[in-house]
Amino acid sequence: MVKEITSVQNTYIKQLFQLKEKSRERRKSGLFLIEGRRELSLAIKGNYKIVSILFYPELFSKNEAKTISKSSNELIEISKEVFQKLAHRDTTEGIIAVAKSKDHSLEKIETTTKTPLILVAEAPEKPGNIGALLRTADAANLDAVIIVNPKTDLYNPNIIRSSVGCVFTNTIATGTTNDIIQFLKSQNINIYCAALQGSKNYHIQDFTKSTAIVVGTEATGLSNEWLENSTQNVIIPMQGEIDSMNVSVAAGILIFEAKRQRQFN
Repeated sequence: MVKEITSVQNTYIKQLFQLKEKSRERRKSGLFLIEGRRELSLAIKGNYKIVSILFYPELFSKNEAKTISKSSNELIEISKEVFQKLAHRDTTEGIIAVAKSKDHSLEKIETTTKTPLILVAEAPEKPGNIGALLRTADAANLDAVIIVNPKTDLYNPNIIRSSVGCVFTNTIATGTTNDIIQFLKSQNINIYCAALQGSKNYHIQDFTKSTAIVVGTEATGLSNEWLENSTQNVIIPMQGEIDSMNVSVAAGILIFEAKRQRQFN
């Protein structure tokens, strides 16, 4: 049965608006919004629990919604006004889903390869950078992405948007610097930190063994704790006037060098 909600003053719609706007509400409820056909399909493929699906019939047909709603407990037809209130993007496809967040503790990481390749990002602040890192991780089919001391929650609409749904396709964990360093060491994973201090050129390193590539923020780089526990600090030689590049670009260079050494396996 399809429900119908036409008023932006509806209590449920007000609750969903809070999920869209407030990280605190997302953490408290364990719920978040997914907007867009591709993003929703990736979330379903990633085994996310879909609680309800809302659709605006002028942009997304009822028949399509019914097909997708097999992954959900509830299907709701909404008005243009309701859709515009909940939509995060200017151009979208008329479908919004409510989903349950996952547990991203380190204990949930299960690598399926003998020599895992992991991306570690320390304290990334900009959702756009996080999204770009997740897209790169998906493109390289990494074993995991670990966010150290995250400054924003993973289900921020801007992260979902900038990652084009790759937040749902990657194995992601979060934790403190100390916890993550201890985790990597306990798994015998080599730690390669992108840093200027005590560094060697990235392309002469052996990334074929169990490897964590660690990147920091463009403003401050990595904390000393990472540098002190690094297997080797690595640098990408710069040939222009600046001494650094966007964190997602740097991560991509390092990750795909590791993939090249591994013959893209």
